[in-house]
Amino acid sequence: MQIYPDIEIQQGRSVNLHRGHMEKPIVYDISPLELARKYESEGAEVLHVVDLDNVMRGGHQNHDAVCEIIKSAQIPVQVGGGICSIEGAKWWLEQGAERVVLGTAAIEDRRFLQEVCYLYPGQVVVSIDAREGHVMVNGWTEKTIYTPEEVGQDLANSGVAEIIFTDIDLDDDHPEATLASTTQMAAVLDIPVISSGSVKTLDDISVLQLLPGIAGAIVGRALMANRFTLPEALAISHQAKTKAE
Repeated sequence: MQIYPDIEIQQGRSVNLHRGHMEKPIVYDISPLELARKYESEGAEVLHVVDLDNVMRGGHQNHDAVCEIIKSAQIPVQVGGGICSIEGAKWWLEQGAERVVLGTAAIEDRRFLQEVCYLYPGQVVVSIDAREGHVMVNGWTEKTIYTPEEVGQDLANSGVAEIIFTDIDLDDDHPEATLASTTQMAAVLDIPVISSGSVKTLDDISVLQLLPGIAGAIVGRALMANRFTLPEALAISHQAKTKAE
């Protein structure tokens, strides 16, 4: 299973959004480039970079910071955050991004999704965020009528390489939230699923590593809070799966 260290950028800073609140980010005293270099030095095999400002407002204020990471890194970098056009996806791939992560635009405009998947096979990932069993769009601010399984199956048929699934209830520490939704997503899809927002401890990585269909886990806040180290997470993710006789 792949571990994706998460680097979220807002106004040029390394941040994390608690409960998705853009206006009250957790701000870290390390630049995005320094954080990327730190993760790479600790053994990261890939980086997940998100331009949070571009999600809600659009604009290019963080492009230089993201491009610095791409050019500095000796490992693949996947980039997400407000990519909603063929030109936007093309631009990031031309800058050296290994893959682009699409969100609301891919869910609301299937023609766009099919075209970008056709032009860049294997390089398009779509993020599905769900709360209380329904897909959320536009930075978790709008609730749709669709279940994540319905959207996931539709997206898979469009040629998406992988699905990132965020169970917002789990990310928000809802008392009744479990890995059941993530497990169900992986069970119904024929393409790999990357779990996001589900890792709080090393035990969570151990569980995800054993679930069929889970190709990776995006880990950010837990690393920044020093709940465990990246080498510890990588060691568990690389363990061979065991099967009872």
